[in-house]
Amino acid sequence: MKIESVDLYYLAMPAIKNIGDGSQDALLVRIAAGQWVGWGECETSPLVSMANWACPMSHSACRPVRDGVLGQRLETPADIARINAEVRKLGLDIAQTDHTLSGIDIALWDLLGKRRGEPVYRLLGDKQAYPKTPYASQLFGDDPQQTLAKARTMRDAGYAAVKFGWGPFGQGSVDADREQVAAAREGLGSELMLLVDAGTVWDEDVSAAAARLSMLDAFEVTWLEEPFVSGALAAYRELTARGSRVQMAAGEGAHNFHMARHLIDHGGIGYVQIDTGRIGGITPARRVAEYANAHDVTYVNHTFTTHLALSASLQPYAGMADHTLCEYPVEASDLATRLTKDQLRLDADGQIRVPESPGLGVDPDPAVIDQYHVDVEMYVAGRCVFRSGAIAGSNTDTAGEVARGGDMAD
Repeated sequence: MKIESVDLYYLAMPAIKNIGDGSQDALLVRIAAGQWVGWGECETSPLVSMANWACPMSHSACRPVRDGVLGQRLETPADIARINAEVRKLGLDIAQTDHTLSGIDIALWDLLGKRRGEPVYRLLGDKQAYPKTPYASQLFGDDPQQTLAKARTMRDAGYAAVKFGWGPFGQGSVDADREQVAAAREGLGSELMLLVDAGTVWDEDVSAAAARLSMLDAFEVTWLEEPFVSGALAAYRELTARGSRVQMAAGEGAHNFHMARHLIDHGGIGYVQIDTGRIGGITPARRVAEYANAHDVTYVNHTFTTHLALSASLQPYAGMADHTLCEYPVEASDLATRLTKDQLRLDADGQIRVPESPGLGVDPDPAVIDQYHVDVEMYVAGRCVFRSGAIAGSNTDTAGEVARGGDMAD
C-alpha cells in the first residue's frame, strides 16, 4: 500500500496562558493508506510545523516534509525507518523537521499496527508489554501551601511517585526552593518517590544548580530534571561530578538520536527522558531506549499532553521490564484530557499498561477535534500551499487536497 493522504489539524484552547503547560494546543496528524488510517501527534508549535509540512523548497536539503511522505510505500517497519530517514535527509537544513516528522512517524506506526492487527510494541519486536509505574506530573504551586495541597491530592489518588516542576522553582533563592520541596515531601510522606523538574531554569549555570543539591538530598529527591538546556553537556557532567545522591534526568529536548546519546555518553545523566513527539517519532525513540538499556541509563517517556501522545511515548520501552517509570500528566487541559475516546488509566495496583489493541490503541474523538479545531490556510505568492482538511478526513474531500501536498515545492 502507499500513503495516499496526510491531514494536519491544529487544535487549541480558547485562551492560551503564559505557563509551562504544553497541553493548551495540539497538532494532530492523520495518515491514510487504502482503507487504513493512523493517527499521530507532534509536540510542537502547530503553525510552524504546518509550514514545515508545506513550505516551498529552498534547495535540495531544505525541502518540505511532505516531499518525503506522500506516495511512499508502507508495508513493513523497515518502510517506516526508510521514510523517517528520507524526511530527515530532505529537510536536513530545516530545524523544525524533527518535530513535524514526529507526528508523521507515530501515525505510520499506528496505521501499520492497525493493518497487521498488532499493537505497536510488538511491531517493534517486543513479545510482551510490562506495566509501568506512573508518576503524577504537575507544576509547582505558586506558593508552598499550594504545592502541599497538590502533593496530598496525588498521594490520596494512589500515585507511588510524583513530580513537581517549573513554576517558581529556581526563580528565587535557595531558601524559597527549599520551602517548595519541603512542602512537596510533607504532602507525599516519606514513602513516595519525589521528582523535581527545574525546566532548564539555570541554562548552564552549574553553581546555581549545585547550591540546591544538598537540599534535594535532604528531602530524598530521586532526580533533578533539566537543570540546564539539553546541549549543555559540560554543565551536566560537572554537576554529576559533585557526588550528590540526586541523579540528573534530561532528554526531552533531544530532537534526534544523537542528541540523546550525547547526554548519555557525555552528560552523565541517570535518566534519559524522550518525547516521541519531538525526537522524530517512535523510530528514533526506540533506538534511544535500546542504547540507554545497553549503557545502564534508565529510559523514561516524556509527555505532558494527550493520551494519544502518552500511548506513543510508552511503545519504545514497553517491553523493557527494568525501565519502570512513566510520566503521567495530571494537569492537562480540557482539550488534552478529552481528545481520545480511550484513556490509559491506573489499574488496581496503581500501574499503567500499554493498550493491547492494534496500533496505539487510542483514537481521537472527531467531536473533540471539531470543537477545538482552528482553520488554517497558507499562501505563497497568491497560491494556497496549505489548507486544513475536513475533520472527517475522507480521502476524497477537496478541502484537504492542498494540505496533502500541492505543487509549490516542486
